[in-house]
Amino acid sequence: MKYGFTLPGRGQLATPERLGIIARKGEELGFDSLLTGDHILVPRHISSPYPYTEGGEFPGSGSGESMEQITLLSYIAGQTSKIRLVTSVLIVPHRNPLLAAKSLATLDVLSGGRLVVGVGVGWMREEFEALGLPPFEERGAVTDEYIRAFKVLWTEDDPHFEGKYISFDDISFLPKPVQKPHPPIWVGGESRPALRRTAELADGWYPLGSNPTFPMGTPEQLKAGLARLAQYAERFGRDPSSIETIYRTHQFELKKEAAGSNRLPFVGDADQIAGDIRQYQEMGVTSMIWDFLRQTDDLDSMLGLMEDFSTQVWPKV
Repeated sequence: MKYGFTLPGRGQLATPERLGIIARKGEELGFDSLLTGDHILVPRHISSPYPYTEGGEFPGSGSGESMEQITLLSYIAGQTSKIRLVTSVLIVPHRNPLLAAKSLATLDVLSGGRLVVGVGVGWMREEFEALGLPPFEERGAVTDEYIRAFKVLWTEDDPHFEGKYISFDDISFLPKPVQKPHPPIWVGGESRPALRRTAELADGWYPLGSNPTFPMGTPEQLKAGLARLAQYAERFGRDPSSIETIYRTHQFELKKEAAGSNRLPFVGDADQIAGDIRQYQEMGVTSMIWDFLRQTDDLDSMLGLMEDFSTQVWPKV
């Protein structure tokens, strides 16, 4: 099992000094990856429901702040040497695919092959409209086409592509990414289109446990999702075991005493949480992502949660 954690893109932790401290501490503790989100802008008025809160409220709407994702990860690449850098997730329709593919390839080169490209279709109609993008309703088709274009640009010596949303020919596209054939692609999302996209185009499935519409917060719910993913994989002629499963949770509450039988996953003493992790591992989860930011925006508390997990829980798994 590999472990990762989310890195802030807004708020009092999102300063150059604090971002560097958190990233370096994560690498020192042995975390495999760090992840950060993607919003190019935050509209002042948002009616679109955010998928990962019960009431649909977007946690970032109050501040209006959001660092640009690829730039932030590029900065962190220079602060670290081993930890993987994950777009979590890149909203694929937000950027011209040639520009996005170039930025991502450059980041993979500059980081020595540490990039993971987490991808998603986006959920905020208002952001799409402000950016002047293809229609919000077509974002799934746009995402599929852009991912295919990424792969052509990253792997072919004479890249050319003819699509509905992007076409190119007679170009050089260098440097290629360090990782071959290309950086791993993880599809974020819990819906059936996300599962289909994973099976057809990606190397990993990256569900979150906090989506009330497509709940994945319990082992039973995730197991059902994995069964659906296996069906899609077989449809595309793929071995389901060849697809990584990366599970993200914001639940982590380490107690000194064991919690009762009605506890939530990842809530309890170190033995109980380690047992939860083993259960997910047995289901085929290969990486777990901890969203410590949901619990604190204080630097010392954040570092303490990371250290508590790595020193008390991790060894028991």
